[in-house]
Amino acid sequence: MAHVVVTGGAGKAGRAVVHELLEHGESVLSVDLVRSLEVECEQVVADLTDLGETAEVLRGAEAVVHLAAIPAPGLRPDELTFRENTASTYNVFSAARMLGLRRVVWASSETVLGLPFEREQPAYAPIDEEHPPLPNFSYALSKLISEEMARQFNRWTGVPYVGLRFSNIMEPHDYDRFPGFWDDPLERKWNLWGYVDARDVAQSCRLALDDGRDGADVFIVAAADTCMNRPSRDLMAEIYPHVELRGEIGEFETLLSIGKARRVLGYDPRFSWRDHVD
Repeated sequence: MAHVVVTGGAGKAGRAVVHELLEHGESVLSVDLVRSLEVECEQVVADLTDLGETAEVLRGAEAVVHLAAIPAPGLRPDELTFRENTASTYNVFSAARMLGLRRVVWASSETVLGLPFEREQPAYAPIDEEHPPLPNFSYALSKLISEEMARQFNRWTGVPYVGLRFSNIMEPHDYDRFPGFWDDPLERKWNLWGYVDARDVAQSCRLALDDGRDGADVFIVAAADTCMNRPSRDLMAEIYPHVELRGEIGEFETLLSIGKARRVLGYDPRFSWRDHVD
């Protein structure tokens, strides 16, 4: 049996995570509603909204990277998004408890922080994990509730639960679109011009699996820079002039702070659109 189960292994993040773990010598099983020709390990089709199916695919594993979900707001009706995301996460957390897995790593989201910042502006920037949660739609609410579920499952079991608040996930072919963002900073203000390469998502999952700390914790995972070709301070001054800026901010530095992930997990994003676009 695989040492690590990756749910949502056929998706954008999942494919990269499977590849990363295989490259580092892990035995991996991908679980998804579909199979993918791009996934290089054994694959099982299962519906994680069913607890029995969830327990069956996790049986014998040591750890799980839970990425399976309706991946963004607006793709399905709000009620369905909330119900399926919350139920599947509950089932993975519950099955991990029943089966004695040693670690749970799972996908939370930057959206819990208040995106798209229309009801409230950011409390400060760069935003970090201490920023108040301000979910603005059912997808974000499902992720925030899952963070609380992780804390309570950890309290019950002592098993570590690591939530990764991924920014907008990109693959190399997505970078061709980035120059289209530059003329109008309003187009990408909704997440403070953030993004993250799928390969860096994979790195963060591997590091979270290897992290030896106990407890339940969350980490923002983003690229080291923004998607824009204008300085980060200039963007904030134009679009969010009343938002407090904290600390030194590099010229194009991300406004979704990855300081905690760097410090605790050893996360070091390696990929940027700047390596692909002239």
